[in-house]
Amino acid sequence: MSRSDFYERVEATLGEIRQEGLWKIESIITSPQGGSVTVEGGGRVLNMCANNYLGLADHPDLIAAAERAMQTHGHGMASVRFICGTTDHHRLLESEIADYIGTDEAILFAACFDANGGVFDPLLGPDDAIVSDSLNHASIIDGVRLCKARRHRFATRDMADLRNTVAEARRGGARTVLIATDGVFSMDGYIADLPSICEIADEFDALVMVDDCHATGIIGPQGRGTPALHGVSERIDILTSTLGKSLGGAMGGFVAANSAVVDLLRQRARPYLFSNSLSPGLVGGALAAIRIARRGDDLRMRLHRNAERFRSGMGAQGFDLSGRGHPIIPVMLGDAGTAAEMASRLLQSGILVTAFSFPVVPRGKARIRTQMNAAHSDADIDRAIEAFGEVGRDLGVIGETR
Repeated sequence: MSRSDFYERVEATLGEIRQEGLWKIESIITSPQGGSVTVEGGGRVLNMCANNYLGLADHPDLIAAAERAMQTHGHGMASVRFICGTTDHHRLLESEIADYIGTDEAILFAACFDANGGVFDPLLGPDDAIVSDSLNHASIIDGVRLCKARRHRFATRDMADLRNTVAEARRGGARTVLIATDGVFSMDGYIADLPSICEIADEFDALVMVDDCHATGIIGPQGRGTPALHGVSERIDILTSTLGKSLGGAMGGFVAANSAVVDLLRQRARPYLFSNSLSPGLVGGALAAIRIARRGDDLRMRLHRNAERFRSGMGAQGFDLSGRGHPIIPVMLGDAGTAAEMASRLLQSGILVTAFSFPVVPRGKARIRTQMNAAHSDADIDRAIEAFGEVGRDLGVIGETR
C-alpha cells in the first residue's frame, strides 16, 4: 500500500465514524474544573460529567500544597524514578497511599492506565492464568494482552460463570490464577460483588486484583474503596487506582499491594521504569487530597445524597437508568445519534454532559453517563433533572409528565 493509500484509508475511517454518529467532540473548558465550569462559546454551565466526585479539583488547599511543593522541589524531575526522579515527597505519597488503602506498600505510575498496563506482566507468566470480568476497563484489557499468562473471561458480575471459569483455569494446570475486576464498573455504575469473588478465590486459592479508580475517596469507610466497603480489604492481593478522580483530579495512578509485589514492580514494570516520575506539584496536591478524603465524611454524604436525589428525579420522569449505589448514573439511550443530540441540546440548556457510544460502550448501548459531585447543590441537581426532562421529551426519549 502506498503512502497516499494510507491517508485515504484514514480519511475513510474518519468519515465512517462521523456517518455512524460516533464522532466525539471535546468541550473546551476555560475555567478550573468544578461543579460548574466555563465552556468556550457556551458560558457558565453545570458540569455533570467529571470524575471530580469530592469537588477537590479546584480546592484551595490542594492548590496551595502544589505551589509549596513546586517552591521546594521545582516544576519537574526530568527523569524516571530509578535514575534521579525519586524525591522524599514521592516516597511520602506512596507511604500515605499504602496506609490509606491498607496495604504494605504502594508504587506510583503516571496514570492508572499505566499501572494496569504494567502490573500483570512482571508477576505472571505462561504457566499462570488471568480470569477477567468481561466489562473490565480498557486498561485492564490492554494490560492482560501485554502479559504472557493464559487469558479467561467471565460474564460481568456473574458469579456462577466466574466459578466455572476459575475451575477451568485450574483444570488447565495454571500455576497461579488471578481474578481481575473493576471495583466499580465505570460505564454502568455498578459496584463489584467482592465478597462473592473472594469466596470463589478462597475456594480455588486464587489471587484477587481490583481496579478501584471510581471508588477511592468516595466508597467505604473514609473513602478507602470497595474492599473496605465489603470488609474484604485483607483478602485483596493487588489494588490499582488513581489520583486523577476523587483525589484531586490531576494525574497519577498507583498499585497497592504487599512489599514483595511492589518491589518486583519497581524492578520490572515497564511503564514505571520508562516514564517520567510525577511532577512535585502534582505529588504535593495529592498528599493534601488524601488528607481531606480521610476526614471527608461530610463530602461523601453530600455526594451520595446528590446521587439519590438525581436518580429519584430522573426515574420519576421515566428515564432508563443504569447502576446502583454510586454517583455514576448512566442515562441509557441505545442510539448513538440520540445520545449525541441530547448532549448537544443539554449544553445549550447550560448542562455539560457527554454522550458515550462505540467503541467506549457496545454498539446499541449508547448513553449519557452523568456523574454527581459533592460541590453540586440541591438547586443544581433539580436544574439538571428539569433540563433532562425537557430535552428528553423533545427527543421522544420519555413521554409527557402528568
